[in-house]
Amino acid sequence: MTLSDQLKLQKIVRHSTDESEHAGAAITDSRFDARLINSIYDRLETGVWIFDFDEKKIIWANKKALEITGAPSLEELRTRDMGSDMSHSVDQRLKQYRQDFTQKDVSVSEIWTLYPKGKARVLQVTMSGIVLNDGRMAMLCEARDHHEQQPETLRSAEALMHTTVMISLFTKNGSPLYRNTAARAACVDLETNFYQQFQNPADILHLKERLERERNARLVALVRTSQGDRWHELTVRPCSDAVTSQPAYLVSEIDVTELHETKERAQYLASHDALTGLSNRTYLTERLSKLLADAATKGLTATLYLVDLDDFKAINDTMGHAAGDALLQLVGNRLKEIAGPQDIVARLGGDEFLICHLEDPEAEGPGWFGKSLLGSFSYQQMIDGHPRSVSLSIGYSHYPEDGRSIDNLIRNADLALYQAKRDPKEKCVRFHDTMRLRRDENLALKKDMERAIEEDEFALYFQPIALTASSETVSAEALIRWLHPEKGLVPPDQFIPLAEDTGLINRIGAWVCRSVAQAQVRFRKRGFDISISMNVSPWQLSDPEFTALMMDLPDLYGCDPTKIILEITENVVLGEIPDALTALNELKIIGYSIVIDDFGTGYSNLAYLYNYPIDGIKIDRMFINDISNGGAIVKLILSLADALGATVVAEGVETIEQRDWLTENGCDRFQGYLYSKPVPEDRFLGFLESQAHIPTK
Repeated sequence: MTLSDQLKLQKIVRHSTDESEHAGAAITDSRFDARLINSIYDRLETGVWIFDFDEKKIIWANKKALEITGAPSLEELRTRDMGSDMSHSVDQRLKQYRQDFTQKDVSVSEIWTLYPKGKARVLQVTMSGIVLNDGRMAMLCEARDHHEQQPETLRSAEALMHTTVMISLFTKNGSPLYRNTAARAACVDLETNFYQQFQNPADILHLKERLERERNARLVALVRTSQGDRWHELTVRPCSDAVTSQPAYLVSEIDVTELHETKERAQYLASHDALTGLSNRTYLTERLSKLLADAATKGLTATLYLVDLDDFKAINDTMGHAAGDALLQLVGNRLKEIAGPQDIVARLGGDEFLICHLEDPEAEGPGWFGKSLLGSFSYQQMIDGHPRSVSLSIGYSHYPEDGRSIDNLIRNADLALYQAKRDPKEKCVRFHDTMRLRRDENLALKKDMERAIEEDEFALYFQPIALTASSETVSAEALIRWLHPEKGLVPPDQFIPLAEDTGLINRIGAWVCRSVAQAQVRFRKRGFDISISMNVSPWQLSDPEFTALMMDLPDLYGCDPTKIILEITENVVLGEIPDALTALNELKIIGYSIVIDDFGTGYSNLAYLYNYPIDGIKIDRMFINDISNGGAIVKLILSLADALGATVVAEGVETIEQRDWLTENGCDRFQGYLYSKPVPEDRFLGFLESQAHIPTK
């Protein structure tokens, strides 16, 4: 690549067309070729080279430049990647040069320190723009050794380039004389007057007064920058321009936008939720006190609605926390849209919101506002670009009927919310005194459960599963019972939901796992090598300790995992439980069988069924009760099970007619009160022994 390939000759010798016609003629003289020009440049005592901004490489250099850079040849110098170890400040400065050269024909002279072969070489470098043949802007550098190499001077030049402090020099009327790299990067335009950057004219007056009175001035002001409006702390000192000896101002600036906004941000965060922008619990007390007082004065009814998202954890786990945040923001915005101008909308934390709604006592009726909230989410919402059904549970309390203090109103609304979360039909519930009694009962029941775990007050009951054609017992479902010392036998539907709410389900579930393993071993020793199924809570599948325990059971007790069946609910198959598929696959490898309990009540997705390691299906009792009407759904489930290669057990069979219908339609297993209700282990074993022969699967 020759010099003539890289640039126009008139640019190299730095003549422009408007200097003289003679100069232009000299350039185009046929006696001047590229080789002669190269020879001339090689005789110069000034190092001359051309730097390509885009490639960050030197594309041409004279002999002196090779000596300065320590390069053995131009070819070797061209291969050097100058950007590989270039500091951010130098890179930023070069971008500024390129911008200047592109906008106008200027040159810049600065002290630069190069480090050829690791040794510092201080140069006075004059830089200007040069257009390459392909139209791109490059930089022409002319360098001589800087002989006044005082350490302080050199270090100050380096510091001015690399510091993040913006340092500038202005005339007294504000015209710019010098900007270091940081100041240049921040300014909107090179010609911007110092005073023009202030957004508030009062800051200019304040600055001039301080300079006049105290000579030095310091202030924090909002200024225009290349990054938009920013808060800068400016220190202004009078000085003299070293070039013209005229009075000037030396200005140092530090961007303190974050620090300046910290106080306002802290105040905002103290009273608002950062994600949704709604009032938070801290600010709520102050606002509610005033709102309730206003309601009493104006004769309005104030109602506190607690709003909770159903299955929010599942959305977080299946779609990610970003989608969960997007949902919270969507709900917050929707609640603000629905609320009245006097209402308060707050986020209490997690997925729980509060609305204090004011209305005339003669309004549409109790709870109408809450029901309208439910209606606003009756259709699918777009969450992170995906349609998703979002359901709410709402509990509310009226002021002053349900409480006069804020704490009481919120506490009572929370009790109503708990009831709404438990009831799939009534999702907007008003507080009643009976809820307080139920809460106290649940607290007492929780303490009793904790004691029951320690005192081993639980027992397993077994309900036989038989063949529809012969009534031969082929397996059994193990069901937990609580032998309460005062209340007697407590069925699971009275304590399992509370155990799931309080987190005790994992400890109780672990007890069931161990007990089933031990029972399976005892049955086998008695000659009854039948399968035992047990219910597994979705919460257990989210607990790594559950999987670990199930893997250890064969070694701990000698049980046969192929004779133990895990019954899971449909919400597990619907993908709402994180890591459930992984856990089930691991358990399947060991030998455990997987059965979906109460099938048909959760609207399982067929794709999910196909992907999960399902061995069997248990048809919910409500479909068995519908057999008298033709049993169309049961037939559909039987066909689906056949396609999946899954066994089928019909639950809740109570009549001979139901059993006979199942036999005729290909369902070969059933359980229910027609055959036997759940019984203690000794009675179940007696039941097996009383049969004509030992059942085999």
